[in-house]
Amino acid sequence: MSVQTNSIISIRGLTRRFNSVVAVDGVDLDVAAGEFLTLLGPSGSGKTTVLRMIAGFEKPDAGTITLGGKDVSQLPPYDRDVNTVFQDYALFPHMNVAANIEYGLRVKGVSKDERRAQAESALAQVRLTGYGERKPHELSGGQRQRVALARAIVNRPSVLLLDEPLGALDLKLREAMQLELKELQRELGITFIFVTHDQEEALTMSDRIAIFNHGKVEQLGTPKEIYEHPATPFVSEFVGKINKITHNGTRINVRPEFISVSKSAGNAKSLPGLLKDVIFSGAVTRYVVEVDKETTVIATTSDAGIEVGNNVYLNWDGSKEFLVK
Repeated sequence: MSVQTNSIISIRGLTRRFNSVVAVDGVDLDVAAGEFLTLLGPSGSGKTTVLRMIAGFEKPDAGTITLGGKDVSQLPPYDRDVNTVFQDYALFPHMNVAANIEYGLRVKGVSKDERRAQAESALAQVRLTGYGERKPHELSGGQRQRVALARAIVNRPSVLLLDEPLGALDLKLREAMQLELKELQRELGITFIFVTHDQEEALTMSDRIAIFNHGKVEQLGTPKEIYEHPATPFVSEFVGKINKITHNGTRINVRPEFISVSKSAGNAKSLPGLLKDVIFSGAVTRYVVEVDKETTVIATTSDAGIEVGNNVYLNWDGSKEFLVK
């Protein structure tokens, strides 16, 4: 596991149990200052529990959480230099947008004029200039999420924790917000720790990804490292789609986008098969090739003129295959 020398958060041996269930099992993790780290995994893998312990909403049964060189493992949330953005926005419905954003500053005793100036600046950063007098119910889901972000960043925390913040949005808006959120993080320079179960979201937004499974980190790396060189069978199947192929007696894995369907064998990395189906799904067309009774391979590129029922060859570059122990 890679260690960040400029860590703003260091986690060692972090453990959390709920009765007989070990939700987080001895996790070690370093988060670099200014990075966008995503905790990715299926439901129940421990990622959200880790986020809640960093926030102070859950206390660890063992292990330590160090924030900016200070052990905060047992401190309450308000004594930690972090803010959290939730999926359900958690806005005060009776307050207008400006008052929602100013709330944390008001609690800290910041003057009215200064609160208003900082709130307006935060609204500008999330592209909602002029929305301060509106109530949350007058906003779209995407706008409410931006208000929640503005409320979190106005306090300039060292770390912003995001618990599946885009989960309630429709697909098109969610994809747009992914790009906006990453751009905002770069502009602010604040460390983001983002929880999601959506692999494409993690690959799109992250500097690094920590893959969680059964309370442990199975792999930590850049999106490219995770995708092209998965360290475990779980990671290889959870992140992206894979084909499991036996070639010359060796069991290998190849991503669909690295395989082409052709009328002839192209190189040493080829397998004959029968084109069983062509599935069009908008941006991607999938070619389903039966190699034998036990093996079906999915590819995403094809020579022209190939039709269902044709005998074909699967061709791929050997540098794109990987083994998983």
